[in-house]
Amino acid sequence: MVYEIRTYWAAAGKIELLHNRFRNVTLDVFKNHQMQVVGFWTPTPATPETGDLVYILGFANEEAKLAAWEAFRGDPLWIEGRTASERDGKLVDKVTSNLMKPTDYSPLQ
Repeated sequence: MVYEIRTYWAAAGKIELLHNRFRNVTLDVFKNHQMQVVGFWTPTPATPETGDLVYILGFANEEAKLAAWEAFRGDPLWIEGRTASERDGKLVDKVTSNLMKPTDYSPLQ
């Protein structure tokens, strides 16, 4: 398994809209493309360094991650949901992504 940790910085005043998009659109698209959600977190307090939303996805391997994200980006449900959610402007200013492999002593293998 490999894990991807993603951190989002919401556009000003848009964090609740971003949460709603994940609840109502993104999670369904993740499921459609076998993108295993490990969890979602909000840094407390959220700062310019921490971002506003952090989540981790699990994949069988790096190739599976690349294929899943490619399929995700082309999914009509995602395209429609993103377009609708950004009618009044973008929801995200910045995203970072880091790939992580578990250590041999990690409970997540």
